[in-house]
Amino acid sequence: MGTARTFTLLAIMTGLFVGIGYMVGGSVGMIIAFLVAAGMNVFAWWNSDKIVLRMQGAQEVALDTRNPMLRAFREDVARLAERAGLPEPKVYVIDTPQPNAFATGRDPNNAAVAATTGLLSVLTREEVAGVMAHELAHVEHRDTLTMTVTATLAGAIGMLANFAMFFGPRDSEGRPNPIAGIAIMILAPLAAGLVQMAISRSREYVADKRGAEICGNPLWLASALEKIERGARAQINPYAERTPAMAHMYISNPLNGRGPDNFFSTHPSTANRVEALRRLAGEMGVTSIRAADPAPRRAAGPWG
Repeated sequence: MGTARTFTLLAIMTGLFVGIGYMVGGSVGMIIAFLVAAGMNVFAWWNSDKIVLRMQGAQEVALDTRNPMLRAFREDVARLAERAGLPEPKVYVIDTPQPNAFATGRDPNNAAVAATTGLLSVLTREEVAGVMAHELAHVEHRDTLTMTVTATLAGAIGMLANFAMFFGPRDSEGRPNPIAGIAIMILAPLAAGLVQMAISRSREYVADKRGAEICGNPLWLASALEKIERGARAQINPYAERTPAMAHMYISNPLNGRGPDNFFSTHPSTANRVEALRRLAGEMGVTSIRAADPAPRRAAGPWG
C-alpha cells in the first residue's frame, strides 16, 4: 500500500513539475521539465533519505560512542525495533535545542531515525522510547519513503517556481507575462504543500497508535508530544527553517509547533493526538506512565 501511495505521489508531483515547465517555457519547457522530473524521481527514490539527513544536519551515532546518553538511546532504538519485528535502523542525532524527531529511508532495510539533542535532553527515557516507537511505526508502514520523496520533490517545485520569477512565462507574442509568473510562484509551492499536508496529517494518527503498541504505553508518547510542542514554540530549529518543505517529516511541526487541526496544518493538533492516545491507554488498561516498559534499564541511565 505504501509503494502504491508513493507512485501516486510521484505522478502528482511530476504533473505539477511538468505543468510549471509548460507555463515557463511552453512545449520545450514541458519536455525539459518532464526529463528533469523523471531523473529526479529515480534519484529521489534511491537517495532522498541521504539528502534529507544531510540537509537536517544529522550525524550518525557510532556503535562505539562513549556518550552515555547516545549509547543508551541507540540501545533503546534497537530493542524497540526488535519488538516491532524490524531490522535495526541507523540512528542519527541533530544538534539543535528544539525537541523533535523523524524517520527516513525507502524501506525497513534502509531506514534511519533521527532525534535532536533537545529531544534527548528534555524528555525522559520512557518518553524518548515513545517517540522512537512512533518513528518505527512510520518505517513499518513505509511512510518514510512517501515522506522523504515528498520533501525532495516539493523543494524542487519551489525552486522551479522561483526560477519562473527570472525566466517567467510569455504571452502568444513572446512578451513576458508577469501575471502568469506571479501565479506560478504562488500556486506551485501551494499545490506541493497541499500534497504534503494531505499525507502527513492522516499518517500521524496511525503511527501514534502503532507506536503505542510497539512501546506498550500510549502515555509515553502523549507526554512526549506535549513537551515537544512546548519546546518547538520556545526553540528554533535552524535546519527546518532553512528547508520548510521537510517540516512534515518531523513528529511535530518544527516551524511553529502549534496550530489547530485544520486543512492548512502539516500535522494534526497535539491536543487531538494526546486525547486519542489517552483513550487508547484506557482501552489497553494502562493507567501509569511508568507501566509496560519494553526496554528496561540495565543500569542507571542518563535519564535517571
